[in-house]
Amino acid sequence: MAVNVPSASDFQEIILNYFNHNVRQFPWRDTQDPYKILVSEIMLQQTQTERVIKKYAQWLSIYPTVKEAAESPLSDILLNWNGLGYNRRAKFLHEACKKVYYECNSVFPSNSQDLKRLPGVGDYTSCAVSCFAFNNPEVFIETNIRSVFIFFYFPDDQQVRDKQIFPLIEKTLYKDNPRNWYYALMDYGAELKKKIKNPGRQSAHYSKQTKFEGSIRQARGALLRQLVQNKNGMKLNTIQDIECIGYSRLEEAAVKLVSEGYIQKSGDLYCIKT
Repeated sequence: MAVNVPSASDFQEIILNYFNHNVRQFPWRDTQDPYKILVSEIMLQQTQTERVIKKYAQWLSIYPTVKEAAESPLSDILLNWNGLGYNRRAKFLHEACKKVYYECNSVFPSNSQDLKRLPGVGDYTSCAVSCFAFNNPEVFIETNIRSVFIFFYFPDDQQVRDKQIFPLIEKTLYKDNPRNWYYALMDYGAELKKKIKNPGRQSAHYSKQTKFEGSIRQARGALLRQLVQNKNGMKLNTIQDIECIGYSRLEEAAVKLVSEGYIQKSGDLYCIKT
C-alpha cells in the first residue's frame, strides 16, 4: 500500500468536490423506487451505460411497476430484453418481480439481507438497491469503485484483492448521504478510466470479456432471439440457416437453455418455456 494516502476526510472531500461539479445524469438516479432501481442495476451488469439508457426507458414504458413485469410471460420478458444480452438476467429479474408481487404484496425489502433472498440478486445488487432506493449505508464494490480505491490506496500494487479494499470502503463511507456518495465514487471512477490506464487492471479480479463471435453466448442469444419471435417453436436447422451459426454450437446452447428452464423441446421443435 502506498505510504502517502489520503485520510478518510480528505478522500471524501476529493470525491464529493468532483461530484458536485461533474455529476452524471441518468434516469435511474431520478427515482428511489426499488423496482426501477433493480431494473437498472440488472441491466447495467456487463452492459454499457449508453445502451442501457434507451432500453431502461423502453422497459418501464411496458412494465412501469413490478406488477406488469410479474404478470408478463417469460417469452415477452425475453422479447423486450432483446438487445441487452446475457438473457439469464432477464429471467432472474422476472423471477424476482414475481416473488415481490405474489409473495410480498408488491413491497420490496428495504435492506440488503432481505433483498438478497430475491432470485438472482447477489451481494452487489442487494447492497446497491438498498443504498440507492433507501439510502442505507451499505458497503459494496463494483468496477468503477474498485478503480477509485486502487488509484488512491494501491497505486503501485498488483493483484489487489477486494478483501483489501472493503475495509477502506467501510472506513471512508460518507454516511450523511450514502446514495450520493456511491454515485460520486462511480462517477470519479468512470472519469479516471478516460484519463489514465484503468487502475482496475491492477485488481486480482480483473478479466477481459471473452470473444463474443463464435461463442456459446452468441448461440444462446441467437436461439432466444428467434424463439421469442416464433412462439410456435422452431427447429435448430432453421435457426442455423437464419443466424448462420453452426449446428453443433446451437445444439450445445439449446441443451443448456433447456436445463436452465428457458426453453423446452418437443420432438425436433424448441420453444420458450411457458
